Amino acid sequence: SLCLGVFSAHTRYSSVPPPTPHTAMSALVMRSAALGAMGGPRPASSSSRLHARAPARGAALRVRAEAASGPTDKNLEVMRKFSEQYAQRSGTYFCMDKSVTAVVIQGLAEHKDTLGAPLCPCRHYDDKEAEVSSGFWNCPCVPMRERKECHCMLFLTDDNDFVGEDQSITTDEIKELSEGM
Repeated sequence: SLCLGVFSAHTRYSSVPPPTPHTAMSALVMRSAALGAMGGPRPASSSSRLHARAPARGAALRVRAEAASGPTDKNLEVMRKFSEQYAQRSGTYFCMDKSVTAVVIQGLAEHKDTLGAPLCPCRHYDDKEAEVSSGFWNCPCVPMRERKECHCMLFLTDDNDFVGEDQSITTDEIKELSEGM
């Protein structure tokens, strides 16, 4: 199936089935925009399974309020530059739909603002601070570093059906493409 290769990391780390091929791009944009602050499938990380607990009262509201205001320009630029440099160093490319790239970079910058580290924005975490400390899902995450499998579709290999030709994106593109997400 078309999605099998594209969503191999998704199926390995998530109990939610991948979207169908004709809805894959819109589903990815929506997931990228929503999962960082709004919840979603539980990660299969060992720390989440071993230390599952409810977040402190009001913590979810605080994170959502901070995320709603958007990332600082400084961290947006830091994560944009990091993404470009890592794509070049790893021989990967951004998604053909640059709105996916924009939303993921924005989510990484928001986590850098709120958590101090670029925690993967495409996953749900019971305890984001614990996940930041473990480092497993800090970008680039362990699956990306070890197997070039990017759950967020930020860094794609040549054999991915959604790979684009670009390894660069401007700050203006990020702001424009992620506006309203």
